Amino acid sequence: MNVDVSKQDGVLTLKLRGRFEFNSHREFRGAYENHIADATVKSLVIDFAGVDYLDSSALGMLLLLREKLAAVNKVVALTGARGAVKQVLDIANFNRLFSIS
Repeated sequence: MNVDVSKQDGVLTLKLRGRFEFNSHREFRGAYENHIADATVKSLVIDFAGVDYLDSSALGMLLLLREKLAAVNKVVALTGARGAVKQVLDIANFNRLFSIS
């Protein structure tokens, strides 16, 4: 998986590409870790438009990220999910925990 990071108007955006799975843990965490304490970052958006596969460990990574951000009063939103990736998020009822568009 590849992650492109951008920051604009207080929103940190992670654009993911490829397979989001267990082996992606370091790269995913490294993309956001230094920004959690950044006072200029108010929220985080994860763009799934380039993701073609998502496994259960990726769901766990998203939940951990949500907890870390909640601890510092920030939110995370998911966007661009389609096909099988959207189906996995729907089955896991992530719409109850995340804003998904």
